[in-house]
Amino acid sequence: MMKRFLLALAFIMPGAAFAAGYGGPLDKAEYDLRDNASLQRGAQIFMNYCMGCHNAQYQRYQRTFNDIGIPLELGEEYLQFTGDGVGDHMWSSIDTEASGEWFGIAPPDLTMVARVRGADWLYTFFRSFYVDPERPFGVNNEVFSNVGMPWVLEELQGTPRKTWERRMVDGEMKDVYVGIKSDGNGKLSPEEFDQAMLDLTNFLVYMGEPMQLERKRLGYFVIGFLIVLLILTILLKKEYWRDIK
Repeated sequence: MMKRFLLALAFIMPGAAFAAGYGGPLDKAEYDLRDNASLQRGAQIFMNYCMGCHNAQYQRYQRTFNDIGIPLELGEEYLQFTGDGVGDHMWSSIDTEASGEWFGIAPPDLTMVARVRGADWLYTFFRSFYVDPERPFGVNNEVFSNVGMPWVLEELQGTPRKTWERRMVDGEMKDVYVGIKSDGNGKLSPEEFDQAMLDLTNFLVYMGEPMQLERKRLGYFVIGFLIVLLILTILLKKEYWRDIK
């Protein structure tokens, strides 16, 4: 198991190197792990679009459904497409060797991707694809240059293109890059697509550490206990020294 985990990280880390080379600003991902509705929408996007190629092999379906409030029977019927049992790990149905030939490298496992890259990076990445006819899959990405994957969410976003405007710069008219915009042929409006990508980011953050909320909650109790213990220790010290004096 540890060997497979390290192998998965080996596939992810080269992408992290590209992320480190990105010099532009990252959009803030205002995710909320307490928002089960957002997590459920993110899970739906992940399992319908991402798991066609990517595994989440360190997460179980049953744990996921229970954590984010999806009844097991509904999760099995609408979000589980591989025929595995509800207690199994989340494996993609794609053949690893075949995907390595198609994409040049097997698609990385995404269970821990949010911990490797960060929520802001993921949120910006999902909204930074654009048409590039020179790339094998016809798309590129502002954050992850020369990304080796198709843009599977194009049907939701529409066709994303780099947009330029003629503006006066230093006394002369120039074409100025103003961002990436959809052609408007997607199923979602720009605002709805941004929310969908935030939901997907939220779900990936959850998968990276399912116990995060519980860990933080316990942390408050631990800190409170230590503060009380400190107060009792100080009082006990004063009581001992009173007898000595």
